[in-house]
Amino acid sequence: MNLKHEISRLLSRAIEAAIRDGIFQEDLSGIDTKVEYPREQKFGDYAVPFALEAAKVLRKSPMEIGNSLAAYLEADPKIGKVEVVKPGFVNLFVSTNFLCENVKDIISSGDGFGMAVKDSPRRVNLEFVSANPTGPLNIVSARAAAVGDTIANLLEFTGDSVDQEFYVNDYGNQVSLLGRSVLARMRELRGGKADFPEDGYHGEYIKDIAALVSEKHGDEINKIIDDEDRLIDFLARKAIEYNLAGQKKDLEEFNVFFKTWFSERTLHETGAVMKALDLLASANGVYSSEGKIFFKSTEFSDDKDRVLVRDDGRPTYFLADIAYHNDKIRRNYDLLIDIWGPDHHGHINRLAGAMKALGYDEKHLIILVAQQVNLMMDGETVKMSKRLGQFSTMRDLIDEIGVDVARYFFVMRSLESHLDFDLALAKKESSENPVFYLQYAHARICSLFGEARKRGVRYDPGRASTGYFENEESITLMKHLARFPEEVSDAAEKFEPHRIATYLMRLAQAFHRFYTEHRILTDDGERTVAYLTLSDAVRVVMANGLRLLGVSAPEKM
Repeated sequence: MNLKHEISRLLSRAIEAAIRDGIFQEDLSGIDTKVEYPREQKFGDYAVPFALEAAKVLRKSPMEIGNSLAAYLEADPKIGKVEVVKPGFVNLFVSTNFLCENVKDIISSGDGFGMAVKDSPRRVNLEFVSANPTGPLNIVSARAAAVGDTIANLLEFTGDSVDQEFYVNDYGNQVSLLGRSVLARMRELRGGKADFPEDGYHGEYIKDIAALVSEKHGDEINKIIDDEDRLIDFLARKAIEYNLAGQKKDLEEFNVFFKTWFSERTLHETGAVMKALDLLASANGVYSSEGKIFFKSTEFSDDKDRVLVRDDGRPTYFLADIAYHNDKIRRNYDLLIDIWGPDHHGHINRLAGAMKALGYDEKHLIILVAQQVNLMMDGETVKMSKRLGQFSTMRDLIDEIGVDVARYFFVMRSLESHLDFDLALAKKESSENPVFYLQYAHARICSLFGEARKRGVRYDPGRASTGYFENEESITLMKHLARFPEEVSDAAEKFEPHRIATYLMRLAQAFHRFYTEHRILTDDGERTVAYLTLSDAVRVVMANGLRLLGVSAPEKM
C-alpha cells in the first residue's frame, strides 16, 4: 500500500463527508489534496496543508477547518493520532496497529512489495547511453547506463511498459574520422608511412582494431586499397561493428540490456531525414537563408534559429535527431524519455520545439541531463578523452570495483548533480562504503535466519506477537518500511532513482540501530519470532530496493 496516496484519498473522503454534513459549503474542487512530509519527526508522519489553502474559499480560519477534518480522519484505523497546529497544518501519526500489520503484509508480498498496477499503463521509450561507437564506453556513459536502467526498473515496477533503446551515432564526421584513424594505424602495421588525422582517435584500441580488421578482412581490403574513400568507409563500418560489440558486452555485464539498437545511418539511407524536413516545411517551421535551411527554433524559446541543411546540401545532426524522434513518435509510444550528456543541455528547447512543430505534445517528451562525472584518484581528477586515448572506461571501472559498487555510486546522487566518484571509498570493504553497508544489512538478516534454524526456532510470521514492536527502534523501523511503496512511486514519477539509494541507507541505519538495541535470538521464543518477523520485512524491502538499483543482495559476506 502506498500510504501517502491512501492518506490523500482519506483526505478527499473527509472533505466529501464535511460537505455532505454541511460543514463545508463552497466548491473546493480546485484545491489540491496533497500530502507532505513534516520538517521534523515530532510533527508527525504526514502533514496536510489543505486547511491553509482552503481558508479563503471557505471564509473560515485554517485552525477551524483543520479541526473539522481531524474529526473525520481520526476515524480511520490507519491513523493513530491527528494534531492540528498553527497556522493550520493537519499532522497525522500512523497507527502502530497498522504498522504491525504492514510488516506481515510485506513478508507475504515478498518480491511484489512496493509494486504498483496502473489502470492505464504507459508504453515508454527510454533512450540512454547512445555513446558514439568510436571507442569503449567511458565513465559518463556508465553513469547514464546505471541511471537509465534504474529508471526503467522503477517505471516497470510501478506499472509501465518500457522499451530501452540505444541510438547508434554511426553516421557523419566522427565516423569518417574513425575510419581515417584506423587506416593510418593499418598502414603503420603494414610498414608504410601514415599521416594521422589531426583530430583522429589516438587510443591503443585503434591499433587493436586495425590489426583485427587487417587479419580478418585482408582480402576485402586489398580489393579496395587504391580507393581511399571506399576503404575509409569500409574500415569505419568494421570499427563501429567491433566497438559496438565491445559496448554491448560491457553493458550486459553491467546488467543493462537494450531492446533496440537504432542506427542513425538507416535514417539517412531510408530518406527519413529529408522526410522530417518536408514535415517541418509543411508545418511552416523552416525557411531558407544564404543557401541554408533553418528551423524557426526561436519561436520555441531557443536563442537563435538552427541550421537543418548546410549550404552544401548536407543535413545537420539536429535534423537527423528530429527524424529519429519522429520515428519514435510513429511507433506509438505514450512517453519518450531521453537521457543526454552534460554537453547537450542547450539542445533541449530546440528539439522540444521541433516536436511541437510536428504536432507532438511536448509534455510526452522528457529530456533528462546527466551531469559530469569526475573520477577521483589520489585526490586528483582523471582526464578522460577518446581521441587522446586517456581512458577511464566503464570496463576499467567494472574490473576495478565490480558492478554492484559502480551502479550504486552512479545512482546515489541526483542526476542533475556533478558526481565526484571516490574510487578509494568505492574499493573499501567496510561500513564506510555505502554498498557494503546496505548489503551487509541484508546478509546479517540472512545469517540470523541461518542461526535460528540451527537452534530449531519455528519461524511463522503469522504468529508474531506485535506487542514486542512497541519500542522506539521498532516503530521507527516499521515507519521506514511502510514508506517504501511511496518512495518507489515518487522516484518513478520524478525520474529520480537516487531517492531509492537514499531511502535504503536510512532503512539500513534504522535496522542497525534496532539490531544494536534489541537482541533478536533469545531463549524467549515469542520474542525471537517477533523480531525475526520484523527483520524479515527489512530483508524483503532491502532486496527489492537493491534489485531496482541493479545491485545484488548477498546472503553471505
